[in-house]
Amino acid sequence: MSARRLDAPALRQWAHNAVAGLISHTDEINRLNVFPVADADTGTNMLFTMRAAWAQADARATGDDVAALSAAMAEGALRGARGNSGVILSQILRGLADVTAAVADDRGGILADIGGPVYGAALRHAIGLVVTSMGEAVPGTILSVLQDAATAAEDAAADGAQLSEVVAASAQAAAEALDRTPSQLDVLAEAGVVDAGGRGLLVLLDALTTTLTGHTPHRDVYLPSPQQAPITSATPSSPQFEVMYLLGDCDAAGLEKLRARLDELGESVAIAASGFGDATRSGVGHYSVHVHADDAGAAVEAALEVGRPSRIQITSLVGGADRHPAGGWSRERAVLAVVDGDGAEALFTGEGAQVLRPEPGVAVSAQQLLHALVNTGAAHVMVLPNGYVAAEELLAGWAVASDWGIVMVPVPTGSMVQGLAALAVHDPERQLVDDGYTMARAAAGARHGSVRVAAQEALTWAGTCTPGDGLGIAGDEVVIVGPDIVAAAAGLIDLLLAAGGELVTVLTGDGVDAAVGEALVDHVHREHLGTEVVTFHTGHHGDALLIGVE
Repeated sequence: MSARRLDAPALRQWAHNAVAGLISHTDEINRLNVFPVADADTGTNMLFTMRAAWAQADARATGDDVAALSAAMAEGALRGARGNSGVILSQILRGLADVTAAVADDRGGILADIGGPVYGAALRHAIGLVVTSMGEAVPGTILSVLQDAATAAEDAAADGAQLSEVVAASAQAAAEALDRTPSQLDVLAEAGVVDAGGRGLLVLLDALTTTLTGHTPHRDVYLPSPQQAPITSATPSSPQFEVMYLLGDCDAAGLEKLRARLDELGESVAIAASGFGDATRSGVGHYSVHVHADDAGAAVEAALEVGRPSRIQITSLVGGADRHPAGGWSRERAVLAVVDGDGAEALFTGEGAQVLRPEPGVAVSAQQLLHALVNTGAAHVMVLPNGYVAAEELLAGWAVASDWGIVMVPVPTGSMVQGLAALAVHDPERQLVDDGYTMARAAAGARHGSVRVAAQEALTWAGTCTPGDGLGIAGDEVVIVGPDIVAAAAGLIDLLLAAGGELVTVLTGDGVDAAVGEALVDHVHREHLGTEVVTFHTGHHGDALLIGVE
């Protein structure tokens, strides 16, 4: 089988494979983590960072310019960087972005694919970026592994090897360099481990080999020596907090002042520049900042003196691997609701759900669903499709999510009103199966229908309709025909309440006047004493009204 070109689709696939590889090896990498702090989160941090890069690559579903795609991945990684290792990973991706951008500029057009010489140059450039961000080069770390990988790639490319052979050579050199790291760094030798960051880099290089050839190199599992198990939590003398933030509007002098101040406050200082846009040319840049310190407040205050910090993250270094659920997720459970309309998004997020907005008239794909699942940051995700996701796409999304270590629980909601009923009883403290069953039962207990405006004359089960009539729909059938949407909605509410009910929910769509909701509230209060009614303007498309009865 011939090797694949590293064009834009292959680069997106590599980002996907890299995330999948890090998911598989997160626990292994975390167990190796003893330097610079034995906090057992290197694998987790690299996974979070690569997920952010993948999200940016996935957002560029079209386009064949690998330079633009590389820039998007690097920017995503910088903004989503977690921990010391995440900052370093962002700089490795920036190395690829900088070199491909330079080649594209030299050629006066877009860069269609990446060859061996460009790949080798990207790794070499990344070395300088990593050293700059860290402030010093420490032998026996990810930097040593990167240096040997870059040298092997350059040598193979100079010999005229194909890209797949260049990548394979760099990965093999990285594996050999990784094996040598304990002899270069005493703390690794004492713990009986190889460098955790270097192991993560090897996962990324192997993922690229898989992308290009379809073959995954076999690697032994790297585990601590039985007699020398590494410490998995911060020692009493280690800083208490990991502080990270993005820093904007900072010039070179301010950056040096910040680095000096952070060196006084703590250790593991890393400052990585984005290198994109007009900031570099103007001398005012945007950076990702990382430090381990006892005084987290002072580390943030230092940024206020030289620029504009944002996305501040402060994490306790006490507790090690217990800070994150297994698999590197930031929380145990989340609810993902597929909703349409600005009002619907505000309504569902206000109730604690994350949302996926479909494009008007376009069905949600399994790939979009996977993207949204990953972005929840949760190991278990309750999904409310709300009638916007086809069953086959749900099934495909569930299968792929399982491969990525996400447990997806689809709750059978056929409308946003059923989704609200399910969300109201969600309890993350219950066992997963209990939570899913309770939400499904609440959704099933919410009888629902919709009202739309007739576009043409037609014969329905409820009689003939003419353009402009209101159509009350239950299931797939028109059950009410009225002269307008208020009359049709009133008739539909009466029909749904015939079997009983205590609460009527009316969601009004795009372009529907507020007077419609008010008229339906009056109707329910007048005709169904003791029944509560609530209306929300969700701004959804398609049906004018969505109605639920509980």
